[in-house]
Amino acid sequence: MNKLTVKRYTSKYYSLWNEFVSKAKNATFLFHRDFMEYHTDRFDDYSLLIFDEKDTLISILPANKVEQALFSHQGLTYGGFILLENVKLVHVISIFKSVLNFLHQNDISKLQLKQIPPIYWDCFTSEIDYCLFITKSQLIRRDSLAVIDTSKPYRIAKSRRENIRRGAKNNLEIREELNFELFWNEILIPNLEKKHQAKPVHTIQEITLLQKRFPKNIRHFNVYDRGKIVAGTTVFISEHVAHPQYISGNEAKNELGSLDYLYHHLMTEVFKNKKYFDLGPSNENQGKNINEGLLFWKESFGAKIVVQDFYEVETANFGLLDTIML
Repeated sequence: MNKLTVKRYTSKYYSLWNEFVSKAKNATFLFHRDFMEYHTDRFDDYSLLIFDEKDTLISILPANKVEQALFSHQGLTYGGFILLENVKLVHVISIFKSVLNFLHQNDISKLQLKQIPPIYWDCFTSEIDYCLFITKSQLIRRDSLAVIDTSKPYRIAKSRRENIRRGAKNNLEIREELNFELFWNEILIPNLEKKHQAKPVHTIQEITLLQKRFPKNIRHFNVYDRGKIVAGTTVFISEHVAHPQYISGNEAKNELGSLDYLYHHLMTEVFKNKKYFDLGPSNENQGKNINEGLLFWKESFGAKIVVQDFYEVETANFGLLDTIML
C-alpha cells in the first residue's frame, strides 16, 4: 500500500468522521463526535484520521493524550481502530504502522488500546490483533464481560426465576422514562456513594444531553412499588447489543425482586430482538480481581463470558511491521 497520511482530528472533519462511523464494521454511536465531545473538558483529545494516497479516509482512532502516551479514548467503554468492512489485512498493517510512526515522530512513546468486544462487530475484525502481536505489544488488562446470547436458549437459575415471580407478585411497575433525576438522586448516587465512595461517570445533565442527542441509543427504565421508585437502569443500545450502562436498586431489591424482574422484562420483551444483552464486567483492580457476588448474579441469568483486552505498544516498534510479507 502506498504512503498513508495521518492527521489529528479538528472540527473541520466533523461530518467526515461521523459519516465514516456510520459505515464502519466495528463502530457504535459512542464514536460519534456528538457523544465523544460531551466531556471535552476532561480529556486532551488526540483522535486520528488515516487517509490513503487518494486522500480517502480509511480508518479513524478515537483517542486522548496523557503526557507521552496515547489512549484509545479513556472516556469511552471501548475503542481502538475503526475500520470499513472491505479492509484487507495488508491495509490494516499499513494503517497501524503509519499511526505508530506518526506518534513516534510526535514524541508519543506508547499507545494503549482498549479493544472493542466482538459482540459489537458487524463482521470479523481481528486484523489489529495480528499487528499487536508483530509489534510485541503487552496485554496489560483483561476484563470479563457477562453476555447473554438471546438468539440461543439460555438457562435462568432457580433463584433468579423466584425473584422474577416475586416481582410480578408484588405488582411492580416498569416505566420507560426520559427524566433521569429520580433514579440518579434517589437510587444511583446514594448507592454508589455508600458502596464504592464513587459518583456516576455521567452527571444528570450529561446523561440528559446525551439521551437527547441519541434518543434511539439511550433509553431509561424505572421500577415502582406502589408509586415509589425502587430500581432503575439506563441502557445503551447499538446495532447488535443492549448494554445496561447503569443498574441499581434500593435496599429492598431482593425482597421485592425488582432488579431481576426488570432485567427479565428487558431481555424477553424490550430488547428480545437484539442478539446480545451485555451485562458488562465484574472486574476490579484493572481486571486482576472479580467481584464474585456480582459475577454470580450475572451468570445466573445465563450469561457467558466474553473478554475485553487492553494492550500497550511501544510506538518505536513500527519498523517491525516492515518485513511481514514474503
